[in-house]
Amino acid sequence: MARMHARRKGKSCSKRPMITENPEWVPLTATEIEDLIVQFAEHGTTSAKIGLVLRDQYGVPDVRLATGKTVTEIMKEKGVMPDLPEDLSNLMRRAISLNVHVKNNRGDVSNLRGLNLIEARIRRLERYYKRNGVLPENWKYSLENAEIMLK
Repeated sequence: MARMHARRKGKSCSKRPMITENPEWVPLTATEIEDLIVQFAEHGTTSAKIGLVLRDQYGVPDVRLATGKTVTEIMKEKGVMPDLPEDLSNLMRRAISLNVHVKNNRGDVSNLRGLNLIEARIRRLERYYKRNGVLPENWKYSLENAEIMLK
């Protein structure tokens, strides 16, 4: 599959081993893992970062195999899910930082195009999340609102 805004293929990456059950050497039980996820989520950690911390510091190779649910499902279940979806908030952070750069460097037209492409992705995600009921219908993206929402 090709990239969205460039005509080249994506990078190859490593694949997880084909395991269908939780390994015996995992030190934590399912309830302990869920408690850790809630603890990290209350401090504002994203679900991707929670997975990395559980893997690297606590020795949990896969949360889904250990608990039967994903990190985001556990966060929704416990009521600690953030208001905005993670991918949308990451794109909004990128747009804010790129907007600051473009304001300081007015001649940088290539990054201005990059900002336009990021905002197009944000609007596409906005339509998708409104259609699926994740965002309210009156939610609207703008750079000023994004700075307020993410701070």
